[in-house]
Amino acid sequence: MLTTDQQVRQLRRLDARGTPAAVAALRSGMDAKTARKYRRLGRLPSEVRMPHSWRTHPDPFADVWTGVVERLALNSGLEALTLFRQLQREHPGVFPDGQLRTFQRRVKTWRAVGGPAKEVFFAQVHTPGRLCASDFTHMTDLRVTINGRPFEHLIYHFVLTYSNWETGTVCFAESFETLADGLQNALAELGGVPFVHRTDRLTAAIRSGVVIITEKRFFRRVGD
Repeated sequence: MLTTDQQVRQLRRLDARGTPAAVAALRSGMDAKTARKYRRLGRLPSEVRMPHSWRTHPDPFADVWTGVVERLALNSGLEALTLFRQLQREHPGVFPDGQLRTFQRRVKTWRAVGGPAKEVFFAQVHTPGRLCASDFTHMTDLRVTINGRPFEHLIYHFVLTYSNWETGTVCFAESFETLADGLQNALAELGGVPFVHRTDRLTAAIRSGVVIITEKRFFRRVGD
């Protein structure tokens, strides 16, 4: 039987009162040798026990766990209780109900370590009139022609992120001038200016390594 912190504290209280060593050990529920050990150490049992990573009891699911993992791999949504009841039917008398919690912990650990990755969603909350965004789109893949000749062009695309109101300007290069022209046309058609305009890291937004427009804040708002 392991010695507890409470027993050692009781031993210390009795020693402090001047109780004979053998009597103090007896009243604390430990033998004299163990009492001498903790007097010498001056520490509680919880402070001297070494942590371990090995199992203290045999794994009751060692022989069937491979099959359980195969079922989870085919259908990761299976409930641990469903799998446990299936094991009980396949191996009568081997897995008592008292092992359900242990099995549920094993399945939970598998989901965290070996299970399929979970999708992560970052909710975006858009406010009317606050944010607009713009970008260039190459239209070559559409193979537009005029009089039988390829019409190589781009579209400057502008959108309000709240309402998805959008417009565009045909252009022929991804330059700062076409960016400024497209933005001016979009705002004129919109009839107002959102609080924030955002672009990607466009070549058009950079001059000599300096970002000209990546996020520009305006002070005239428009409802969208």
